[in-house]
Amino acid sequence: MNLDDLMQLYDFSEKTVVITGGAGILGGEMVCALVGCSANVAILDRAPEQADRIIDRCDAGPGRLMVIDADVLDLDRLMQADAAIRSEFGCPADMLINAAGGNDSRATTSEELSFFDLPEEALRNVLDLNILGTFLPCQVFGRGMAMVGRGAIVNISSMNAMRPLTRIPAYSAAKAGVSNFTQWLAVYIAREYSPNIRVNAIAPGFFFTEQNRFLLMDESGDLTKRGQAIIDHIPMGRFGSPEDLLGTTLWLLSDAARFVTGIVVPVDGGFSAFSGV
Repeated sequence: MNLDDLMQLYDFSEKTVVITGGAGILGGEMVCALVGCSANVAILDRAPEQADRIIDRCDAGPGRLMVIDADVLDLDRLMQADAAIRSEFGCPADMLINAAGGNDSRATTSEELSFFDLPEEALRNVLDLNILGTFLPCQVFGRGMAMVGRGAIVNISSMNAMRPLTRIPAYSAAKAGVSNFTQWLAVYIAREYSPNIRVNAIAPGFFFTEQNRFLLMDESGDLTKRGQAIIDHIPMGRFGSPEDLLGTTLWLLSDAARFVTGIVVPVDGGFSAFSGV
């Protein structure tokens, strides 16, 4: 394979990519990268107004972008989104990134709140958002891939799936479920439908976002005790930035990874490799 052929692998012209949670910090970077690689991208988010900053960045193309108000826990709205995407881009989704997810501070233990007192509603919110919120988009958008016999799905797991962290039991359990489901779906869809449909996941390490700011930084902007402990266990000595996910994302979506399915790739600065000694 020559250099031109290799570069062509990352040209997503005429490919349609759906990104749930695409208005978020991590999903938004993926959106911009894919539009820059000529993809047609559909952002699905229950807070679509947050996508304005992404639209401004993507106006130059060369790909196209649409934003849809959708909730990954609402099957009817997902099906409506699928119809809108087919109408706008003229085809079903070729690729899906399940970036919607997250924790709930009410499902996080603390000195004031023990595991035994975590509210059921908060636990359900975390489990549903991360697990069911990955299952349902895979059903809706994976169906189109199954019909044409090709496609790629990238789920977003977490380092917590591999090494459960203190204080966030529901989130760790949910992301472990995402990793397991990724492997299950990869086998199922390759054997029952087409080996040209691949399902993989990315397990980000510690990325500094608004979601985890309260765990990592105090009000004065200094690292909390927990934040410092995390940095001490990352061999590269820093938190991740959203751009650090782009290389792995583009690789898993592209034909450069055409013989790769059912894996969970850590993007963690070496955290998962370090024993602490």
